[in-house]
Amino acid sequence: MTDIGYNALSLQAPTSVTETLKSVPGFWVESSGGEASGNVRARGVPVDGYGSIQLLEDGIPVQHDPALGYLNADQAFRFDETIQSIEVVRGGPSSVFYSNAPAGAVNYIPRTVGNRTEGIFKLSLGSDNLYRGDFWVGAPIGDGWKFATGGFYRVGTGVRDPGYSGNHGGQIRVSIGKKWEKSSFDVDFKHLDDDVVFYLGIPMTHKNGKITAVPGFNGNYGTVAGPETEKVNMIQGDGSTYNFDNTVGTAVKRNQLTAKFKTELFNDWILKNTLRYDNTQTQRNGVYPNSLESADSLLSSQAGLIATVPGAQKLALRYVTTGTPFNAADQNGNGLVIIGGMRGLTLPVREVTNDFHVSHVFVTGSSKHDFNFGYYYAHFDEDFNRYSSSALLDVQDNARLLDLVAVGANGDTLKSFTDNGIYQYGYEFADAHGEQTTHAVYISDEWQITNALRIDGGLRWENAQTEGIVEKTKVANLGTFATSKILTGSGIFQSYNRHFNYTTWTLGANYQFSDNMGAFARYTSAARIPGLGAYVTNATAAPVTQTMKLGEIGYKYSASKLSFYGTGFWTKYNNVGFTNYVFNLDGSNTQENLYANTQTFGLELEAGYYPVKWFDISATSTLQHAQYKGYVYTDNSGNLINYNNNQLIRIPAASLRVVPGFNLFADHLRLQTVIEYEAKRYVDVANSVVLPGYTKIDINAQANLTDKISIFGVIDNLGNSLGLTEGNPRQGEFQSSDAGATSFIARPLLGRSFKVAFRYKF
Repeated sequence: MTDIGYNALSLQAPTSVTETLKSVPGFWVESSGGEASGNVRARGVPVDGYGSIQLLEDGIPVQHDPALGYLNADQAFRFDETIQSIEVVRGGPSSVFYSNAPAGAVNYIPRTVGNRTEGIFKLSLGSDNLYRGDFWVGAPIGDGWKFATGGFYRVGTGVRDPGYSGNHGGQIRVSIGKKWEKSSFDVDFKHLDDDVVFYLGIPMTHKNGKITAVPGFNGNYGTVAGPETEKVNMIQGDGSTYNFDNTVGTAVKRNQLTAKFKTELFNDWILKNTLRYDNTQTQRNGVYPNSLESADSLLSSQAGLIATVPGAQKLALRYVTTGTPFNAADQNGNGLVIIGGMRGLTLPVREVTNDFHVSHVFVTGSSKHDFNFGYYYAHFDEDFNRYSSSALLDVQDNARLLDLVAVGANGDTLKSFTDNGIYQYGYEFADAHGEQTTHAVYISDEWQITNALRIDGGLRWENAQTEGIVEKTKVANLGTFATSKILTGSGIFQSYNRHFNYTTWTLGANYQFSDNMGAFARYTSAARIPGLGAYVTNATAAPVTQTMKLGEIGYKYSASKLSFYGTGFWTKYNNVGFTNYVFNLDGSNTQENLYANTQTFGLELEAGYYPVKWFDISATSTLQHAQYKGYVYTDNSGNLINYNNNQLIRIPAASLRVVPGFNLFADHLRLQTVIEYEAKRYVDVANSVVLPGYTKIDINAQANLTDKISIFGVIDNLGNSLGLTEGNPRQGEFQSSDAGATSFIARPLLGRSFKVAFRYKF
């Protein structure tokens, strides 16, 4: 288990939930998409988003399924000063105590009220027009009652400036509780209303053996989204208008109510029950760079349109707002065009979860048993609506819209095929509703046989019932080029009703050679039952339960000047599902659905050295050999494809994080450098497109002016590293269409930024 305390979090000043997990060995985290929509991969489990770990707040899931198809749990949760610390459990017990936690569980622990009034006020200012205020106040209010309130509000353009305020909003929470005799009761209400910008890939190229942004585009701070794609009225199949508004980015309005009760039934039998209800309304908009090509290539592929316009001599591109001709040879210094997707998703979710837990410690002779029994219930329903249109964009910061036009002999425009830059309205459409009900029973026992030897085991049986409807689509033609192939609803709904169950178990042992040295081993058989997200666009989908075997063995040592933890792990993952999606300009897409097995051997290392009071250094590293196994299939064209033993996509063979720190002026000043290295990764299963290794350096500082007043400073990505975190999934994750391309879409790290915070505690 990894504990991340308040002091470490304050010094790091993470801007997203994903960034709070950077120091966890075994986790590969990627937060280049902004304050939400991050990716975490744990111990070789080959799924993105939060599909391999469960995200908890105060011991109960933020979202029952943390990877709900375009709706990761980190979108519905914000980190602020109301959180005291984080506990991370990797593998093993996590899958027994929690659903959808095959590789780990992360618990964000809220602050608790002590015996006196306490509070925190914090003001943060940043280089991206960031202004943020956080607060928390807690107090006892007599007769065993305690009250707390806290939250944050912030505005900012974001590091990649879209030309408008990309991040704006905040949250407020109120908690009240009472303790009496051997019981306690707590109620917590939280309201989140926040918009965050969603960063996608940008145009990159190879130059002098290095990967950099294409000419005319700022790789550190540029983004495709901009004022011209800020708000677009998109025509739908029935002639009505879909109001696409990219200023909302990922907009979340969430009301969450949590009630906790704890009591001693009798003779140290402890009952705990946690109930959570949440209603989350999410609007997720984004300007997706679906593909990148030269203007000449685009015009050539559309040449057949010339014959449809009498007197037309050729096709050309014109800027929508000015009518200025686009220089196909060298516009913006690159002559490139993005086929962009303006995608809007509306995702309301209503959810009830409850965890009933009974525990007791049995003493039998010289040994003892820590026994736990629980019943978990979750029910949620989700609406899923999606509408997307494709547009032609030039390649520059805040890309501008282009019209595809037919011109005559004298260069005059005879016809515009696109509609104010929109190439095709409605290349995506979805309208669905679904519900899932989960019941789970779990039991565990931790047997302390001797002072040195402990054995523990656990078992979880889980059943999930999923049902819903998905509207079938049809094609509408409203008479123009851009409205000739609009996907829309047919009024016919297909239904589905599926149920799955699985039994998870774990067995582990720990032996303490001394108070500060021990060894442990564990084996776990776990699974991830198909979620509702598998059906929201396809009622006839046939997902399977993804099963996995996880083993680990480790050694730990801790002393006043040196600590060391080493864990070897093995992960065998069966039936991981892949949907290979390749975007085509005409709105169609090539799609294949396949399953594969994977196997990973890895080593997690964590060490700290504290030779003198004024200096220390810590490091974490993950080394892993992650491969596809038995990945041989026949593609849609009848070709036999063999990807056996290829490296898992996005998983680096080596990750390293080193943090040297200095404690100066009698501990009134803390300075530290964070050095991160990620080895090369691959975009696709074919391992045909490489994401090169990179190094990133951050600087953190904390100055304690008094016992109550502190100043914090952070410089993120000091060297402006352009390390690529992902490629372009819309060009295929089996065999990427970007293989061998001179220019391509990829998402690099965010550019250098700084933040200063002033904190007052009382």
